[in-house]
Amino acid sequence: MSTMVVEIHVPLLPTPNLPDGSYPFPWIDEVEDFLSDLELQGDVEVFDEGEEDGDVYVFFVTGASQGDLLAVASRVATLPGVPAGTVAVVSNDEAEEFGLGRRVALPLPPALKTGAEPPAQGEQPTLIVATLWAASGGSV
Repeated sequence: MSTMVVEIHVPLLPTPNLPDGSYPFPWIDEVEDFLSDLELQGDVEVFDEGEEDGDVYVFFVTGASQGDLLAVASRVATLPGVPAGTVAVVSNDEAEEFGLGRRVALPLPPALKTGAEPPAQGEQPTLIVATLWAASGGSV
C-alpha cells in the first residue's frame, strides 16, 4: 500500500539583495529547519531530503492527513524569503518522478489552512469554501 506524500515545489530563485559571495538560496535552510522542527514535534514526517529538480527545489512531507500536509506546505510558502509561486503536489511514495500528482496552488486560502481538504478538480465544494477558493484564484 502506498503512502501519501506531499511534494512542496519552490521556484529555485536566489534571494534578492544579498551581499556579494553569499549563498543565493538561504530560504532552503529556513524551510529545512522549519520542517525539521515540525518533525521533532511529531506533526509531520520529512519523507526524504529536499532536492533540486530543474527550476524548482522540492521538499517532501508525509505522516499526516492530506489537509494537514497541505497546511504545512502553505506555511512553507509564506515563510520569509521563500519565492512566490510555490505549489504543492499530492503524490505517493511509489511515484516514479516528481510532480505527477494533483497540484495545489499555495498559499491556501485562510479557511483551508485549518487542515480542511481543498476541493478536487471538478468537485462541487460547499458554498463558503467555494467562494473562498474562487476568491483566492483557485478553480471550483
